[in-house]
Amino acid sequence: MSGRLDSINIGDVLKNARENSGFTQEEVAEMLKIGRDAIIRIEKGNRKITAKELDDFFRIYDLNIEDFFKPEEADVKGFKGIILAGGSGTRLYPITKGLSKQLLPVYDKPMIYYPLSVLMQAGIRDILVITTPHDQKQFQELLSDGKQFGINLSYATQPNPEGLAQAFLIGEKFIGDNPCAMILGDNIFYGSGLKKELNHAVLNARNNYATIFGSIVPDPQRFGIMELDEQKNVLSVEEKPEHPKSRYAITGLYFYPRGVVEKAKMVKPSKRNELEITSLNDLYLQEKKLKARLLGEGYSWFDTGTFPSLLKANTTISNFEENHEALICSPELTAYYNNWITKEEALKMADEMGNSEYGKKLAMIIKR
Repeated sequence: MSGRLDSINIGDVLKNARENSGFTQEEVAEMLKIGRDAIIRIEKGNRKITAKELDDFFRIYDLNIEDFFKPEEADVKGFKGIILAGGSGTRLYPITKGLSKQLLPVYDKPMIYYPLSVLMQAGIRDILVITTPHDQKQFQELLSDGKQFGINLSYATQPNPEGLAQAFLIGEKFIGDNPCAMILGDNIFYGSGLKKELNHAVLNARNNYATIFGSIVPDPQRFGIMELDEQKNVLSVEEKPEHPKSRYAITGLYFYPRGVVEKAKMVKPSKRNELEITSLNDLYLQEKKLKARLLGEGYSWFDTGTFPSLLKANTTISNFEENHEALICSPELTAYYNNWITKEEALKMADEMGNSEYGKKLAMIIKR
């Protein structure tokens, strides 16, 4: 292990982890009782770290040993992606009486840009957008066939919202016998290590494991919940339990191996007469084929299906983008960073939106 640790700059890793966690050097020094000068030297690589200090850093920054190593690059060839953007959006009435929830603005971009960008960050280029029959045309006008982002977009409809697992039945021909990721159209994820987490999920799917993502919430009764042991293995999954066994909500992002369509066909309708995604996940759990990735400090997750959560997402993202001169979950930028489009193509899209703040910021970041 020491040889592998010596081959990387531990100081850089710890510095990035501290900044992502929002701690100052003074705060970390106080917690470790070693003085700010020691923190500065550690982050510069000029001071050795004891085993106890390294363990303390892990605890403070919520790090795992794998955070020190770049994971094996996942093979995403043939991988499929689904964005489930159906539903009636009744919790956002009256706004969503005439407009799909996933087309609402979240600060400077349509809501659907966020889940689309997440799948693109995972390296997935073949994506199915599932909408209501009424809203499909608007999504097609916004996103077209995806070629401008270097991806392939296709569309399907969900006439009635009959559960999240129904998406795999709707997308049966699209998925075929390929691994598949699904993200809900009203879920927003971002964080500096998100691409690495997505890479792990793709690797899991290649190794015949499903992956769910967990995030601590104050009101776990509202969500599907995962129960974990001390090694963070999944012990159980429950849909909106009255007495939750943990505070880890199962977020709206799922990765599945080949054969997910056949698994989805095994799901029985719940008391709500829906094909629950929790039931699908439980099938993998019973086969000991379900893994969890936990989004701790440094990550943000929003389920924007209510007015308070939508407002919080807008406020958080606007503050971050303005303070850092950044664009969160921009499909144009993601495509550019993935080398799926050229600099000239990215700047052309920015120029076409030049009168908007989004277009101006996109051009500035690309040129910078």
